Amino acid sequence: MDFRAPPPSPVASARRTSSLSNDDVFRRFLETSLRLPNINNNHRKPLPKVDFSSLCSDDALRHVISDSFATVGCFQLLNHGIPLDVIASPAEASIAIFQVPPEKRGGATRSAESPWGFDDEDEFVWGRDKEFNLRMQQLSPTGYSNFNKKMENLVARIENVAEKILQVILQDSPPKIANSVDMICGHERGTLCSVYKHCSDNMSGQCANSLNYDVIRMLVRGNQSSHCLCLHLCDGSSEFQVYSKKGWLSFFPEKGALVITAGDQTQMLSDGHYKDVIGRPIFKGEKEDCISMAFLYSPPNKKSNFQNSGERTISLGLQVLLAMILTLVCHVLFYV
Repeated sequence: MDFRAPPPSPVASARRTSSLSNDDVFRRFLETSLRLPNINNNHRKPLPKVDFSSLCSDDALRHVISDSFATVGCFQLLNHGIPLDVIASPAEASIAIFQVPPEKRGGATRSAESPWGFDDEDEFVWGRDKEFNLRMQQLSPTGYSNFNKKMENLVARIENVAEKILQVILQDSPPKIANSVDMICGHERGTLCSVYKHCSDNMSGQCANSLNYDVIRMLVRGNQSSHCLCLHLCDGSSEFQVYSKKGWLSFFPEKGALVITAGDQTQMLSDGHYKDVIGRPIFKGEKEDCISMAFLYSPPNKKSNFQNSGERTISLGLQVLLAMILTLVCHVLFYV
């Protein structure tokens, strides 16, 4: 028998019109969403300031942090107490990392399984993973060992600052938010540090052509690594760009300031009251390449720490049993 396919079903004109309308709406949405801001003409505002040395004694500064996270999603921290040489030394040592030839970076690039390594020619992500650090020492034996040691010292100080900032956020938050902090604890990888190399003005033409690419890459990737706070060290930057759902903002950070932006965990913790933003410094007028660092911080995994400590301790019942056995052994030895 001769089977033939049935003719196509007719499409109603109303549905066709609706489809065209939807396509037009979607096209306008893409054009609006992917339209990049004119950074040179963008409106610049003063970045909210918080004095870290007076944070514990001044209740008004606590409200500055909460208000800044609720409105723009970031603020700048002054007098944070981290010495300039502790900040400058890993930045200078990172130059050796970017000197690793691209053809040798294959075993040290970022992936879905490994958040550490080279992400691009001008970005390197550092972490406390022993296996990865061993691979990097093979690529750059002297340079990476020096960089890793200085980075460990800096990250320890950054984490102390971030921990105090998080405590202030929880103290100035409703009880519901403060009691749900355990929801965001639990990143065994620890703090990550993204090290960026910013090209000099000698490469301004190349940088201008790649600026749109950098912006799109930042928006598409967003913050691949979930975090609570992001602490930016960008001394010498001419401005600091922040992107949120409300749009772009441009700020002028003060010299030596630590710019802190809210992460996705902070937004989740506050039920959307605090804004998760993406930020990156802009360097202009520099004759040499500049280095900036962004530290992704999350609270320590309390559950994991408790489990690990439990494996190293002896339960109370076992201690009582051992005491009884030792007592019995002593009696036997005394009798003998």
